[in-house]
Amino acid sequence: MEAKLILQSRSPTATSSRRVEGRRCRPVRSVLARPTENFVTERLRLKMLKPVDTEAGTSVHNDNWFDLLAINYLSETLQAATGLKSMRSGYESLVETTAMMSKRFSTKTQQKLVVKALESAIPKLILDTIRTLLPQSQFTREYFAAFTTVFFAWLIGPSEVRESEFEGRREKNVVYVKKCRFLEQSNCVGMCINLCKMPSQTFIKDSLGMPVNMVPNFDDMSCEMIFGQDPPASNDDPALKQPCYKLCKANQMHTVKSSGQCL
Repeated sequence: MEAKLILQSRSPTATSSRRVEGRRCRPVRSVLARPTENFVTERLRLKMLKPVDTEAGTSVHNDNWFDLLAINYLSETLQAATGLKSMRSGYESLVETTAMMSKRFSTKTQQKLVVKALESAIPKLILDTIRTLLPQSQFTREYFAAFTTVFFAWLIGPSEVRESEFEGRREKNVVYVKKCRFLEQSNCVGMCINLCKMPSQTFIKDSLGMPVNMVPNFDDMSCEMIFGQDPPASNDDPALKQPCYKLCKANQMHTVKSSGQCL
């Protein structure tokens, strides 16, 4: 009976008033929604976090298990030869180790340590066998070029075989690296020269019997490896007279000696 009286006591006006108030409250709840400008800002922020591709600047390298195995092995070999230690992994470990080498040792010592590491990384028996079975010839030069493009992309980046004139005939003895991975990651002319170009030329010539001239282009970060061609003398090599980049990652002043080292 009491419940019935209470229901009867509710007036249509009161009910209508509450309905109106309910309608008026609905727009208030919409204030809790995220503002449009914040949503747009978030989308832009997430877009900026995506990896940059080659066209936009930094190259993206998708290393497989073999690439990572080779990278870590080379990095650990350099660390063992120098007594340095990197806590990173993958290509970052290789770059960090070589950066520490560039700061800790002289240019000549850097080159000798890299040669020492390469000699310890590959058994001498294998090196001697390659040198014996593959003496200087057109086949050997072209084989070295093709082998480099296939098995060393993890180190230098994508490359292709190109022709050059050798003793009056055309040969496919040149490896063209569109954008050297090591130079791009280190962003240092001195590291390129003393930790890659000079020791690699020495190692390949002395251990494998194959002369090679590595010609880096510091403007676009490309490089040519010309198998069968002796490199110029240090005093005549244009690469060794190149000043370092203004944003050199070796954290050194950007002057240069004839050795090509950033000081």
